Amino acid sequence: MHRLALSAVCLIVLFSSTTAVGAAEKPTSIVLIMADDVGYECFSSYGSETFSTPVLDGLAKEGIRFTNCHSTPLCTPSRVNLMSGKSNVHNYQDFGIYPQGEPTFADHFRKFGYNTAVAGKWQLAGNNSGILPDEAGFDTHCLWNIPGSERPRYWDPSYVLDGATLELPADTYGPDVMTDFVIDFIAQNKHEPFLAYYPMVLVHNPFPPTPDSVDRLEKDAVKNFIDMVSYMDKCVGRIVDALEKHGLRDSTLLIFTGDNGTNHVLNYPYKGQPFTGGKGFTHDRGTHVPLIASWPGQIPPGQVNDDLICFSDFFPTIVAAAGLQPKKITDGDGQSFWPQLQGRVGNPRDWIYGYYFPRPYAKKFDDMYNHWEVRYARDKQFKLYGSGELYDTVRDVLERDVILVSQDTAMSRRARMELQAVLESYPEQGRAVDRSLVKGVRKKAR
Repeated sequence: MHRLALSAVCLIVLFSSTTAVGAAEKPTSIVLIMADDVGYECFSSYGSETFSTPVLDGLAKEGIRFTNCHSTPLCTPSRVNLMSGKSNVHNYQDFGIYPQGEPTFADHFRKFGYNTAVAGKWQLAGNNSGILPDEAGFDTHCLWNIPGSERPRYWDPSYVLDGATLELPADTYGPDVMTDFVIDFIAQNKHEPFLAYYPMVLVHNPFPPTPDSVDRLEKDAVKNFIDMVSYMDKCVGRIVDALEKHGLRDSTLLIFTGDNGTNHVLNYPYKGQPFTGGKGFTHDRGTHVPLIASWPGQIPPGQVNDDLICFSDFFPTIVAAAGLQPKKITDGDGQSFWPQLQGRVGNPRDWIYGYYFPRPYAKKFDDMYNHWEVRYARDKQFKLYGSGELYDTVRDVLERDVILVSQDTAMSRRARMELQAVLESYPEQGRAVDRSLVKGVRKKAR
């Protein structure tokens, strides 16, 4: 009896030990969510009193919130930058196009045995150019703004599921379909490592009511936009719930960001002052986006970090978090912020480089979406354009007052010199742009 009892105890200890090791060795999964057209000012955790985002506020509280993350100020450029891990100056071709042969984080993860999925807005294949999801390394997809999805994105949409246009019931609200797809993918892969990339269709215009809106006939864009932000937050919450349901919360890095600033037609209060969205513009209201990350047990809670982050940094960060071999990216300029996620100092950026030429072959460059070629370098305070224009982005957020060389202080003089060196380390013009096809009337290059 004594031997039997001892054997039973040993078995229990062995089982408990094996279970603990198994749990500790559970492979890391990644959920990367990117909302469409939403700046930092639309989140309670960033100081908004207009919008309600309890799920994302909670993720920030239990993880980390970055206050200095910057994108390119328009949809396609940000997507190309994010997925390839390199600045647009090296590989951006045209709006709606992902360059053939460029690396993607999905392809890299798939090479290491990850199951990969993408849902939401694609906008990377058109005019017989670009790439489709399978070419980008995604095993499965449910997408809008891809060949086969001709109707709008929200009510009664047309989406493409693994190459086939979905037949959806009347009165379908598109974001629910996309979120359901991500949740189903998580459930199907709960025993294997996965990468789920969710570039949401929310909260881009048009601005119709959501299923949770009080008035489904409401026409006021700002009221509906506020509801859309809340619904976006709700969709993120459903994904968090799915991870918890399947016991994956502690083995999954969840990252949330936005692709660019909020639409410039929207106006609302922010911190007691009127605020207008800046999508399409290269000032902070166009580029400053939220960045929240959560991973219980790996990311210490309650962190607020003001390190500079750019979209080239996401690729190496999720690779490092998953413990994979780094991808050697030609012209890659990303720096992993995985150490910062863990609460360590890491290797913070001193600067960010930006390149913006969204529609190189437009007939003329006359607004924030048909924009002349722009390149700039910035630190936490100053931004220097290729034209030599220097701005203090802290005191002059909308970049209305150029700092002349004659007005330089010791700080601005040093920044001008250091940022000029950054500009000179990159090409003067976009390498992937066919100059023979550029027909627009160029303003002075910035």
